[in-house]
Amino acid sequence: MFNKIKHIWRVIRRLSGDDAYERYLTHHAQFHATMVDAPEPLSRKAFFKLWQDKKWTGINRCC
Repeated sequence: MFNKIKHIWRVIRRLSGDDAYERYLTHHAQFHATMVDAPEPLSRKAFFKLWQDKKWTGINRCC
């Protein structure tokens, strides 16, 4: 029962974007940390600012 609740909570966080920063850090550690000239990961605040700017800047419609 507890595992189902944890799974549902993870799905909700994923769909809402609440876990986006954690996924970003995981991606950065796996793919960029091994590079010699890799930049430091963004702070949580900088990441969400970039995420919001990308989401709301420009034309966001289909036609």
